[in-house]
Amino acid sequence: MQTIQIKGVKREVFGKKGAKDIRRENLIPCVLYGNGGETIHFSVEASEAKKLLYTPKSYIVELNIDGNIEKGVMRETQFHPVKDYCQHIDFFRVVAGKPVSIEIPVAIVGNSEGVKAGGKLQVLRRKLTVSGLEENLLDELVIDITPLGVGKTINVGDLHYEGLTMLQPASMSVVAVLATRQSGK
Repeated sequence: MQTIQIKGVKREVFGKKGAKDIRRENLIPCVLYGNGGETIHFSVEASEAKKLLYTPKSYIVELNIDGNIEKGVMRETQFHPVKDYCQHIDFFRVVAGKPVSIEIPVAIVGNSEGVKAGGKLQVLRRKLTVSGLEENLLDELVIDITPLGVGKTINVGDLHYEGLTMLQPASMSVVAVLATRQSGK
């Protein structure tokens, strides 16, 4: 999985007023927690966080917090409901030898038999949540749809990746080829 570096500064002021003051300086309040380490409250520049927030990709984030390097994955973001700017980011600490759960984008490859016959391809999930060690995490989950016929689906239970555990229910549909009027002729 790709890694991205972000610089942060530890913050000492907490609560609504502290967060408002930080946001006024074009910074985003953040927290890093989990895997037995101490919780670290810090802030990052909004411009630096854009490369992480506004992309469909998932990354392991190398956080440089006042010279101390920590690895994490973005777990949750909070956006302003009206103005649509990022208000807060939660990171979950990545520790060597311990599995981490992360959303990974789905990549569809191949030409479906059902689409060739006139069916309509429907991608139901753009990302799937998996759990695995850092070295086993993939940039994208590749799904080959070539054998998929009209009226057929690929479920989470049909997908298998080395060293990764799927965290969604096995019955959840990921990709389907729907019948159309044209395919029924």
